[in-house]
Order: sequence, then C-alpha cells, then structure tokens
Amino acid sequence: MSDFSEKRVHQQIRNFERAIDGYEGNEPFARYLTSFFKINKQMGSKDRKWTSRLCYNYFRLGKAAKQLSQQKRLILAEYLCETESPFVSLLEPEWNLDLSLDEKFHFLKEQKILELDSIFPFKKYLSKEIDQDRFIQNQFVQPDLFIRVRKGKEQFVKAIFESEKIAYHFVTSQTVALENGTSLQRFKDLDGEIEVQDLSSQRTLDFMKAFPKESWWDACAASGGKALLFLDANPTINLMVSDVRMSILRNLDERFDRAGIRNYRKKIVDLTKDTTTILGNELFDGIILDAPCTGSGTWGRTPENISYFDIKKIAEFSSLQKEIAKNVSRHLKVGKPLVYITCSVFEKENEEVIQYIQGELGYQLEAYQVLKGYNEKADSMFVARLIKL
Repeated sequence: MSDFSEKRVHQQIRNFERAIDGYEGNEPFARYLTSFFKINKQMGSKDRKWTSRLCYNYFRLGKAAKQLSQQKRLILAEYLCETESPFVSLLEPEWNLDLSLDEKFHFLKEQKILELDSIFPFKKYLSKEIDQDRFIQNQFVQPDLFIRVRKGKEQFVKAIFESEKIAYHFVTSQTVALENGTSLQRFKDLDGEIEVQDLSSQRTLDFMKAFPKESWWDACAASGGKALLFLDANPTINLMVSDVRMSILRNLDERFDRAGIRNYRKKIVDLTKDTTTILGNELFDGIILDAPCTGSGTWGRTPENISYFDIKKIAEFSSLQKEIAKNVSRHLKVGKPLVYITCSVFEKENEEVIQYIQGELGYQLEAYQVLKGYNEKADSMFVARLIKL
C-alpha cells in the first residue's frame, strides 16, 4: 500500500462518500452496491474493491462515535478492521495499526473516542449465553467463507485448491474455511461437489439425528442448504421441502439437480396459515424448522443492519416463530423430533420460543446450543431438538 499517494487516499474517500450517502437502507447493501457500480462505470476494479471495503468497514461501527465527522468515523472503522491502512497512516499516523483488536479498543477508550457498548445498541436483547463484549468486538472481524464438501470428494477438492494455490483450511473432514471473497465460480468441476454453507449452519446437523427411510419435512427450506446437508448424511430419508415462494423452490431444484438429488417432494406452504389445507393429516418422523428471523447472527456479513435495524422486529419475529411452530407441530408424530433453528442471537427468538414450544405445544427439550460463531470467524446461530409428547 506504499504506492497510495495522498491524492489517491482522498479520491477513494470521495468514492466512499458517494456510495454511502446514496444508500437508504431499504435493500441489502450488496445489492445496492452492485447497482451503484453499474451506474458509475468509470470506476475500475480496484476502485470498486476499495469502495466496498471502506463501506463495509464503516457499517461495522453501527451508530457509534456519532460525535465525529463521517470521514473521522471512516478512519476509525479502518483502524479497527484492518492491520494495514493507507487511510489511517495518512490521516491518523499516531494510531498504531499493529495492536491487537483488544488493545485498539483499550486505546480508543483511553482517548475517549469510542466505547464498546455504543457499537451494538441491542446488547440487552442478546441470549444470555452470548459473551456480549466478545460478540460486539467480533463485529469488526470479517467472517470466513465456508464450504461443505460432499462425502468422498475431499481429496478431489483439496487437489483443485492446491493446484490453483487457493488458501484453505479443513475445519472438519467435510468443512473447509476459505478467505472471504474467494471466488469459486470459475471452478466448474466443483459444481455439485461443494456447497457454500456457514460453519455454524453445518453444525446444526448434529441435532438432525434420523433413522433410515424415515419421512422428514424441511418446512422453511429456502434454497435448500440444510436439506442438502441433511440428505448428504441421511441419503435414504424421504424428504419433503416447502417454502412460501415458488421462485425460491426453483432455486432449490437447480441446487439439488447440481448435487444429483432427485428423490424429494416439494410443496408451496404458507406456514402462517392452516397447513392442513395443503398437507391434510400427513404426519412426519421429523421436522426441520429453520425459522424466519432477524438474522442478527449473520450481521458480521451484512453490517449495515446494525445501523438500519428496527428494534420492533425482534418481537414481531418472535410472534411469527411461535405461530409457525404451532402450525408445523400438527404434522409431527408423537415421540418424534422438531429441530428448531435460527440465525439470531436474540433471546426472544431463541430461548423464549423454545419455552413456548415446551409449555404451549407439549414438547420436551432434548438438547439445544447457541452456536457461537464469533469464536470461529463464522455466523452465530441457535439450534434446539425437542421431542413431541
């Protein structure tokens, strides 16, 4: 970065300001940024890369340090997120970039520039098992890109990565961590052999214990990530997938086709309404309920949500999750498991919903876990296995 002149630094700051000032929070920032770059065709690939980096780092501050100007807050974000930054070196040369994240926060606190509590304004709503300071501090660490490798394809995938000199790390026999931003699209040989799936999401499989040839329902299948995970481990299961949107199920079909999976059923089901109108009295040996949620455990990937999230959404999602759990419960056999999953870190969406399922719907909690992705450069999630009484 030594070739970064003062003129170049200020040019990148202007690009950042144009991008960030045009964003209104009504769509994912990644989608907005794609449109912004299409409009601003004069920006080269390096400019786009720098603008993206600066914007995402800036969002990680949430609404903290509002006493500072936008440019000062940007430099602050760069300081916390990076170990090397031409912006910090030029505009705050006395700030030591070689410090650990802990040390940086201590330094900023001593200088009365930033308090940790001001970054994440929803601290009191976190699940009690979350290490609050660790979770908040980790918002400044970009998560890794994780993939799941199909059984038997581990050596094949490893050989491709090594031949292409792609840095990788096997977390488990089938889970690989890559640097965020690693492009996999050019590797056509890997189609159907790997699936992009967060580490915590893959770990929910531990709660999906099933017997051969059972009948299971993935009730909020979306694009099918957890269904593929489940079927890879349980290939003889009779699986039905559902979602409220046909467009999503079409994406699932394409994904299943690439993985060579043909033996499954699919239905469009609105889980907020009487499900018996679609499913009748059908009963399953197990149900996976990856419930709609705030997504707060994934905000390390979408940090704009820290600034634009409406606190009312927590209660709204909690009510929705309870309604959906009640409706899907009608289709589970007695003595069989309901696997409840969210990618939320809020107690109201997790422990409170589990208490409702036990107390109001007649279930026994077999096991649950707060998947603390902030310890592993991954998303944070919640998963529970409950048995219908």
